[in-house]
Amino acid sequence: MERVHQPELTDSELLGRVAAGDRPAFEEIYRRYARPVLGLALRRLGDRGRAEDATQEAFVAVWRSARTFDPGRGAGAPWLYAVARNAITDGLRRTPEPVAELQDGPGTEPDPADRAEAAWTAFRVHRALEVLPAHERHVIELAYWRGLSQSEIAESLGVPLGTVKTRTRSALARLARALEEELR
Repeated sequence: MERVHQPELTDSELLGRVAAGDRPAFEEIYRRYARPVLGLALRRLGDRGRAEDATQEAFVAVWRSARTFDPGRGAGAPWLYAVARNAITDGLRRTPEPVAELQDGPGTEPDPADRAEAAWTAFRVHRALEVLPAHERHVIELAYWRGLSQSEIAESLGVPLGTVKTRTRSALARLARALEEELR
């Protein structure tokens, strides 16, 4: 029996369908991004239970605000992460941290300058991703945002492993050049 391969929908296409109330599209978005968003929440909150709650709230926010997504302003993944970050931050404000004893010595949390630098770096990387051809950007998104190995990416895209490696190497070189130009 011949297997029919349907092209995978982009995040932007899925978000457009989610905006129209398409539950299977939302389930696919959730399947793609639940683990990375949970990881983001764990890093921000430091508690698995609160992180799971924040992840659920983040996807509720994605469902509710999908109609505000504008593919003309950028790719779907950065928009989704921005919505998730906002939901996690809102969760931090609503749920106060339990009172803990102060540690002796310097704190382990990054200071505001470090957080601002990290946010600026993330913005520059997302902007640099926009210069990549779609086939290279997709490989980078699968590797870094979904955490897939190169073998898993090759299987997912239905292309040879060597092609994935070449696209990854080319994309990383383009990103390095784009970021280097921006820092001048």
